[in-house]
Amino acid sequence: MKLIAHIEVRGLEHLPEGNAIIAANHLGRLDTAVLMAVIDREDIIMPIAEKYKNHPIFGALGRAANGIWLNRFETDYSALRQILERMEQGGLLVIAPEGTRSKTEALQEGKMGVAFLASKSGYPVIPVAVTGTEDRLVVQNLKRLRRLRITAAAGEPFTIEIPKGKGREEAMRKATDEIMCRIGAMLPEKYRGVYAEHPRLKELLKA
Repeated sequence: MKLIAHIEVRGLEHLPEGNAIIAANHLGRLDTAVLMAVIDREDIIMPIAEKYKNHPIFGALGRAANGIWLNRFETDYSALRQILERMEQGGLLVIAPEGTRSKTEALQEGKMGVAFLASKSGYPVIPVAVTGTEDRLVVQNLKRLRRLRITAAAGEPFTIEIPKGKGREEAMRKATDEIMCRIGAMLPEKYRGVYAEHPRLKELLKA
């Protein structure tokens, strides 16, 4: 990463030494490598799309990070159990609430898995906004032998509580929107995607 990119990191002081969830936007294939490069910890828990399991580069990165292979196209209960088991032992979960790379190069609708894991574990959530990792830009710059300019900004941690019973799904959706809007508030306007007009994002931008 040091050879191919200059990475500007902001808000690193928000990362606690103990258990936490880093929830980051997902622009391109390099996102995982960037976060691994800037987080100096051995106890990272990282779900990775199983399609990369046999990839010569991303498969090797996943194995190096002791990643958990995840089926993104259905509710992967086996992977969720593995994640929760690892979280019970402590560590730093690094995950993208969107579940897959954004084809629009802007925020997509977040899935409720991160809110579920945060409420189940009690881990605080740290929103992280990454820019400069779009696959299109990466290919263009590498072809021209130019270093990438990437930013990774971390926000303040916050906790999520989901009540049991009636209203649980609505609370999960609201918590998911909170996570995504906090990420969006740290992103330049063009990256805010489906959350650009969300009332909570506008509220955060005014704060």
